[in-house]
Amino acid sequence: MSKDTGKRPAYPGGIDAVLTQMEGRRDPITYAEGEALPPVDIDLAPLKATRISPPAEDPSEAPPFRSAYHRKRFALREEFTGASELACLHGLLIAHLRKRSWPNHAPALFRRLWAEEAEFLLAALDLRWQVSAVTTFGDHGATPEERASGLALSTLFGAMKLYETERLYSGRKPDAAFALDDKVKSKLPMQMDSYSILHGGLDVNMLGRLWQEAEAAPVIRPLAQHLIGALIDDPATIFQRLATMKARKQKREDGAKPEKKKPVNMAPVPARAARLTAGTLRWGVVATIKAEIEAALRFAAHHLELGAHAMHIFLDVPQPETAAALSRDPRIRVTTCDTAYWDGLGKPRMEAHQLRQVWNATRTLQTEADRLDWLAHIDVDEFLLPDRPIAEILADVTPSAALARITPVEALAPDDGSLPSAFKLTHAAAGTRKAEVQDIYPNFGMHLYGGFLSHTTGKVFARTGIPETRFGIHALKHRGAEVTNKVALCDVMLAHLHAPDWQTFLRHLDFRRTRGSYAKQSERSGRLGVADILGMLQDEDGEAGLRTFFDEICRDTPELRAKLAAHGMLKLHPLDLDGAVARVFRGRAA
Repeated sequence: MSKDTGKRPAYPGGIDAVLTQMEGRRDPITYAEGEALPPVDIDLAPLKATRISPPAEDPSEAPPFRSAYHRKRFALREEFTGASELACLHGLLIAHLRKRSWPNHAPALFRRLWAEEAEFLLAALDLRWQVSAVTTFGDHGATPEERASGLALSTLFGAMKLYETERLYSGRKPDAAFALDDKVKSKLPMQMDSYSILHGGLDVNMLGRLWQEAEAAPVIRPLAQHLIGALIDDPATIFQRLATMKARKQKREDGAKPEKKKPVNMAPVPARAARLTAGTLRWGVVATIKAEIEAALRFAAHHLELGAHAMHIFLDVPQPETAAALSRDPRIRVTTCDTAYWDGLGKPRMEAHQLRQVWNATRTLQTEADRLDWLAHIDVDEFLLPDRPIAEILADVTPSAALARITPVEALAPDDGSLPSAFKLTHAAAGTRKAEVQDIYPNFGMHLYGGFLSHTTGKVFARTGIPETRFGIHALKHRGAEVTNKVALCDVMLAHLHAPDWQTFLRHLDFRRTRGSYAKQSERSGRLGVADILGMLQDEDGEAGLRTFFDEICRDTPELRAKLAAHGMLKLHPLDLDGAVARVFRGRAA
């Protein structure tokens, strides 16, 4: 009998409620007249050879949907467009076999696919579909061994999805092992003893047993053992993290120095943070810019349309026309950083533009504490790309966090001079291996972190109202040190139009190579960097050499998109910047 702890149970109503909820989504797939799964003896060879066309282009496949079968078939054919008909049939069989009932021959046809075409399916299906397949064997295997192997692996992968999802809220990426000194003294659930990092055998016993179970089931064996191998090879699983921790612990026991704990610098967050909701939260943007009027208007209009309550734009040099155009919207506060501005502050104009940027941003952070809850410090060529309203995203940030970091994505450059609509992520942001970068960029990838020309750290939203804080270019500092109570924002990225076209790349090249970001990358790394590579290319082949570099790293091509997409490093997001300018500034007095 369970002990009454006084806490609300995870599933009120117990197992009866669990079963009721589970059964609620298992209604069988219905058919219209003339619809059916293919027979169990269908010739598989033509299905392997046939590639799926977009279903919307086929009158027999396109909506309106005649039945649940038609709807599911359409969705799967969209997902598998360009892939084999056999892969799509496999997905359709899994969809049927997850329901409460199914056509009588569906289990036999599913099993026949794996009995005859395992090698083909392993090449055609991604790991997500392979896990779905092994789960289906757990429910519909023809032998006790198939069902046992399928159910065991299905349970393992289901548990992994739960705990790996929860772990994301720890602020660590899946491939980052915990520090040994962070362990707390607490009992495990279900009266279990904790796993011994150095001497525990649970992991190898579990994986070895799963492998041996699959050996006894020839039809599921290729699939099951392929998944176990992928699990062992993946650098971001609990098995790899435990191996890392074991190595650290062994070093410690062998007399190595204990790993150094990172310093803690918690900025005191105002109490009001706990009361913020998406409806009450107010956010803004601060930027110090030197740009053409069109770029300034695009930057402001885009973020006002996203819901920014205030835009603080500091013009690094006097631009009367730009100031007048921006000031037409009352949400924009324009400050011209001329001699009178710096004299009024009693401060000489700083030589480095980065210092001027953080000075203006920090003053805004301090003066806007009563009007804004969050302030983003970004540049004129950077655009927030949210998947939902930014106020909602910021309202979901834990109240203890003083800083929220925004992951950058770098624009690919279209050939036609239009605004970018495709952006690349670094390998780290996509959760893939560093080695993949050189596969995508074979000539220059080894010299660029994640394939980026620009910064990979991202920019930040900072809470206002925290005393003794100041902005850095990519950070927030409290009493001189970077704050540690920070989170990575989900559901929003920062699109950096660093080299959105060939002419922009060339126009900024000399400055970036000698005094800007490319020179700093080389200085920090102490090895061959972007500035060095571009210098050598220009010396040897002139503009043609630079163009070779640009085309591989920056140019928006179907080939680059395909490579990035294959590694989860592509984000598509059209930018309607001119439309935003028209909507925001249209009709406002000049």
